Amino acid sequence: MTYRERPAVAPLAGWIACVWASRQGPLAQVKSIVPDGCIDLIWSSHDQAVQVAGPDTRPFEAHLRPGEVFAAVRFRPGAGPAILGRPASALRDARVPLAEIWERDAGRIADLVAVASDGSRVLEALVTERVLGAGPPDRAAAGVIRTLAAGGSVRSLAADLGYSERHLRRLCLDAFGYGPKILQRILRFQRAVRLIGAGRPLGEVAATCGFADQAHLTREVRALSGRPPSLLAA
Repeated sequence: MTYRERPAVAPLAGWIACVWASRQGPLAQVKSIVPDGCIDLIWSSHDQAVQVAGPDTRPFEAHLRPGEVFAAVRFRPGAGPAILGRPASALRDARVPLAEIWERDAGRIADLVAVASDGSRVLEALVTERVLGAGPPDRAAAGVIRTLAAGGSVRSLAADLGYSERHLRRLCLDAFGYGPKILQRILRFQRAVRLIGAGRPLGEVAATCGFADQAHLTREVRALSGRPPSLLAA
């Protein structure tokens, strides 16, 4: 399988984490996709359509067909709902045809991506109007990400924002697809994945990311990826 990824063009950088494309090799494969707090728009050559990959709370098994080609845009955590017009909680752990959300536009987008020499670039361009029309990214959602990623407590975060904990939970469900505690688990897990991939010792990763100990790190990695930490580093 070949995979390439690049940053979004400058006007979209606040909304889009990356633009990516891949091509499956001559053999079928089942690939485990781990939670990252993001929502993706993914065009596949198999059905010539675009799907919305919602925010996951568990590993998702993607069944890749021989020679299948993908072109995709990945929204930053909290950014997708304003563009799609759906709360993230409605997309949690789901793969939804874009046609159910954008109706006629979805078919036009899929057709243009299908005939493009660089499908991911075309997909990025086609969502630009909707992204720019949504206005600037939600500052409250960005603040939630910063605070929770740094290990701040849900109670102190709610107080800093001037929200009740119940209101903060509703905001998180709409923006991210899950409550602040699950969001914090996923952000911590993603940080751990990056450090494990960089070859850092597991004990050091556990301490750096705020896990109680290495055993806690191992349990969380298994719960969110379906694999032990040693396989994440492979």
